Amino acid sequence: MMAHLPVFPVLIPLLAAIVLLLATNAGTGTKQAISAVALGFLVSAAGAQIIAAGDGSIHVYRLGDWPAPYGIVLVLDRLSALMVALTAALAVPVFFAATSGTDTRGPHFHAFLQFQLMGLNGAFLTGDLFNLFVFFEILLLASYGLLTHGGGLRRARAGITYVVLNLSGSALFLIALGLLYGLLGTLNMADFGLALQKVAPADQAAVAVMCGLLVSVFLLKAAVLPLGFWLPNVYTSATLPVAALFVIMTKVGIYAIYRIVTIGLSAAPFTAGLLQPWLTWLALGTIGLGCLGMLAATSLGFVVANLVLISGGTLLLAAAEPSATAISAALYYMVQTSLVTGALFLFADAAGRQRGDAPLSGFIGKIMMMQALRESPHWVLVWTALIVSGFVAALVLARVASVFFWEPGAPGVPEKPEVPYEPAPGLSLALVLMTIAILAVSFLPAHFVSYSSAAAEQMIARDAYVPAVIGDPAAIERERRP
Repeated sequence: MMAHLPVFPVLIPLLAAIVLLLATNAGTGTKQAISAVALGFLVSAAGAQIIAAGDGSIHVYRLGDWPAPYGIVLVLDRLSALMVALTAALAVPVFFAATSGTDTRGPHFHAFLQFQLMGLNGAFLTGDLFNLFVFFEILLLASYGLLTHGGGLRRARAGITYVVLNLSGSALFLIALGLLYGLLGTLNMADFGLALQKVAPADQAAVAVMCGLLVSVFLLKAAVLPLGFWLPNVYTSATLPVAALFVIMTKVGIYAIYRIVTIGLSAAPFTAGLLQPWLTWLALGTIGLGCLGMLAATSLGFVVANLVLISGGTLLLAAAEPSATAISAALYYMVQTSLVTGALFLFADAAGRQRGDAPLSGFIGKIMMMQALRESPHWVLVWTALIVSGFVAALVLARVASVFFWEPGAPGVPEKPEVPYEPAPGLSLALVLMTIAILAVSFLPAHFVSYSSAAAEQMIARDAYVPAVIGDPAAIERERRP
């Protein structure tokens, strides 16, 4: 059973989605039960993966028993286990929040939810770039359905923008993969760095351009400036439980950049500095854009959507200047910010439950990021951006809390609601679960920091990852170009 552990987070939601599609005409209660059972198994699998990867071992699952780099592989290490666990930690509260009425607005909500989880988990576990593309498409197709769930003109317009942007990104992704395979003869992540080391000088410029194109696709997925203008409108057009799940989607792009940088680009001299220093400037610009968006926001949903932009820019600072310390801080901050922004979307759905103290959790992660990047040549700008963004977040969230709690006559906050607001049990339970998770990460950080540090060191070293996935590099017969 343990030998199949890496495939469970992909297989469980896939089977659940198939069953849900077959049960399209079943009642909402039946669909909720199927989805709940699948989530229970998924949480168990995520917990088992954290334990299995916690000792530093790397588990490789070869579909069809084809060896890498030729076959499809799923790779379970500390980083992928952490991301799968974070996805499950968001999915459970989102499920409960959706049972408050969101899932009744269309017949396929729970099927889309399971396909989304399949795509996310597959993207975090896959060991090759082509199947990263495949899982990207699965999660994007599911997100189209979730975004437009419930209908309405605004969702339709946002859906069109979202589809066009992501189809363009997918086309560029496929072009980059085809050209890279033609130049390198491999798309396996573990083999990627080895192939880069053997690129002929005449081909190095072309390979660097293709790697840059590949990274630009991931930047689009991560909503980084100048490709991040779509995020606030899209996220606030979705139902808020869906927006809470979408928080993890931008992290897929950031995760992919981390993998490409540490496993591939850093292995060859001509690509080691490919992202420097321009990625730092894009990250800082994204943080600035998010701050301006928060100051201009007229609803809590837009405030939180811009918080997602700020967190994405902050996380990319570690990719721009990768080190074990910086990535460790980024991984801890990723867990914090994903839980906080997801919880705030749910608080927005609860109408009146907002609090101004949410930045507390992210503050700890930002301090770690500042300490990790103190040797950066851009440390003054980095520190300024992180401090200012934290101040703006605290200021805007405090203003939102003031409007809802102390200014009942303010626009958009009726003094005497026609129908008193009563949170549904599912939404209340979701808020409780998210609050517990945030408090655990914020006030009991030792285990989380220890795990993120170990995951970062494992990423940077590459010594265990590469031989675990492909074995002896000398035994690989590479395809030759004509």
